[in-house]
Amino acid sequence: MITVETKYRKLVLVCTNCRDDGRECCMAKGSVELHAKLKEALKEVAPHVRVVKSGCLNACSAGATVVVMPENAWFGQVTEEDIPEIIRIASL
Repeated sequence: MITVETKYRKLVLVCTNCRDDGRECCMAKGSVELHAKLKEALKEVAPHVRVVKSGCLNACSAGATVVVMPENAWFGQVTEEDIPEIIRIASL
């Protein structure tokens, strides 16, 4: 194992999990589009924050789910209208 150097100080996880069995999932609640818009918005104001797609965060009923790390701040039912608040939290 090696230590990897990175310019990122924070990580924003956006669940983009898709369940094929018909159960609730974040992808069905617009998380792929949310990820793209959040990534673009944060790139401009906080280049030290990395926005990534994640697999299941086990909060499907609250999806779309976003987690800001290292704060361990979890958000559910996130929509495009919530992007400014997530930017504010991730930029601190």
